[in-house]
Formats: sequence, C-alpha cells, structure tokens
Amino acid sequence: MRMRKKPNLAPRMERCARFLIPDPAAHRGRWLDLMPGARELRLEIGCGKGRFSAETAEQNPDVLYIALERVPDAMVIAMERCMEKGLTNIFFIDGDAALLREYFAPDEVTLLYINFCDPWPGLKHARRRLTHAQFLTLYRGILREGGQIHFKSDNHDLFEWSLFQFPKAGFRLSEVTRDLHSSGVNGVMTDYEEKFHLLGTPINRCVGIKERMDPEPEFHPIAGPDASRREPRPSSES
Repeated sequence: MRMRKKPNLAPRMERCARFLIPDPAAHRGRWLDLMPGARELRLEIGCGKGRFSAETAEQNPDVLYIALERVPDAMVIAMERCMEKGLTNIFFIDGDAALLREYFAPDEVTLLYINFCDPWPGLKHARRRLTHAQFLTLYRGILREGGQIHFKSDNHDLFEWSLFQFPKAGFRLSEVTRDLHSSGVNGVMTDYEEKFHLLGTPINRCVGIKERMDPEPEFHPIAGPDASRREPRPSSES
C-alpha cells in the first residue's frame, strides 16, 4: 500500500531543514560533534512517521538520535513532530540501510532500533530483510562492543526467522518476548504498534547484544541502495 503523496512536501521539508543531514558520509566518525556532551549515539532504521523517534528522543535529552528513512512523505511528518516538541537531539537521514558503513564509523553507534520493518515474504526475498544475517553483520561494523539492536515486529514468521539470524552475526539474544504488552504498554510505541496492540495483535520484541567474535563474520557489501528499499507498508508508519 503506497503512502498518499503529501501536499506541499517541498515547503514542509524546507521548514524542517535543520533536522535533515544532506551528506551523512561527511559526518562519519564525527556525529557527536552535532551535540557536544551527548553520552551516546543511537540510530533508528526506517523511522516512518517518527512517533517512536520523537518520543524516545524527548525522553532522553542527553542522547543523540539519528533516524534513517527512505520515504520523504513519512520523514517530513517525523521531522514536524520533532519540531513541534522543540527537540535539538535528533537528526534525519534520507538514506539506505545498505550504506550504513559509509555513514558511520566503526564503534560509533551504541544502540540501533529496527521497528516493524518489511517482512519481505518468500525465501527469494529473504536477503532484503533488515534482520538477515548479512544486514546484521553490516550493523556490527558500526556498533561498539556490547552495543545493542532492539527489534520489534508484529510478524510472527519474520520474528521467529530473525531469532536464528542474530547468532549467525555474533549477537547474543536477550529479552525475547512474543507478547511485549501482555501486562500493559511497555515502552514507547509506534503509531502502527498502538493500532495493532489495540486490536489484540501480539507484539514481538528482542534485544541482540554484540559480542566479540574471532574471526569477525565476513561482510559482503549489500548490492546497491535498492537492496533495502521497500514500498511503505502500514507497518512502517512509526
């Protein structure tokens, strides 16, 4: 399902220009210069409309957040949310997850969020999933030792498949749950997450913790920006 084209996209993007990083590779290894005194850098892949991004950044004003999104019509809403809150600790990249090693230096990121990514059904599309072992190996290259990946999904099959991918890339699983909100709302929700939680859909979540590997898993560059491009689905509306 395509997201409807937002009216007046260009002027809206211009009003939010202070949040957008036009050349992320130029900040590689120097992201914390954007916020002197920040205790760490966190990254969200596929922030959608940014409810999770904005609320999480608001709750942690001493952390620098970078949100990655390929769909401008969603990203402008996310940036507007941050502008309305007056946030100064979050910036956005119109970029591709396949290029993260070009944007971030080794050990630069402390925590990485993947919320409700496209499940890419069918084995022939498995390599496009953002939790495929090859993507997880890519993330290893920017996460510090002990760094974490927080992964949430409403898709049972994707989640169970992903649990086998994390160890392949040297991540120890922790906090695995197949019904995150069984005892009440747990943490910041995305818009999509709230909608389906209210319908009774269980939300799956796990944490992957980067552990030392010797040798390091071999990384093969992921082919082209389109490798992780997807048509926005309802579940990307964070």
